[in-house]
Amino acid sequence: MKEYYKIQSIYKRDERSHKFIEGDFSLPEIEYLKGSTWIFTEKIDGTNIRVFWDHETQQVSFGGRTGNAQISVFLYEKLNELFITDKFKEFFPETSLCLYGEGYGAKIQKGGGNYIPNGVSFILFDVLIGDYWLRRADIEDIASKLEIAVVPIVGRGTIQDAANLIKSGLKSTFGDFIAEGLVLKPEIDLYNWMGHRIVTKVKGKDF
Repeated sequence: MKEYYKIQSIYKRDERSHKFIEGDFSLPEIEYLKGSTWIFTEKIDGTNIRVFWDHETQQVSFGGRTGNAQISVFLYEKLNELFITDKFKEFFPETSLCLYGEGYGAKIQKGGGNYIPNGVSFILFDVLIGDYWLRRADIEDIASKLEIAVVPIVGRGTIQDAANLIKSGLKSTFGDFIAEGLVLKPEIDLYNWMGHRIVTKVKGKDF
């Protein structure tokens, strides 16, 4: 299972306060695209989870953000409940794929109970097949087939629009509390000179 890449924040940080230096972009690609249209999805405050379907062995396996990351017993049980081998056999009999998502809910991070007061679950935000990251429409299609949730789109706009949303105290789509932040992708998937996908993020605590 390939580890999920590190998402750069939109701006660089002050070394002392660790707050954003607004206008000082973390990457030249983000600055170049600052006026373009980006898709904003809600950033869920949970733990990174990978779900790998190997069509050759016909097995599903789970992992955390890294190979050494541990998954709590209650979340592991929920993953086994959600990801049934028969579904993968039905829809992806000849295709291996890795699902990237967030394990979230009660007992996961400090505010996990805001999302699910009495339980945990998984929400999908990316899919990798071979060396190819799938488009949003394809991610939604896979989520529908597997009957799992996908991170909600909460807006579209420029980098500044996303920053303004977060600074205004954006409410979560999951309830009456403030969203942790936003993950931003260009409306059309783009890659830098090293072949890395251009994605960025902004969180409330960054300001």
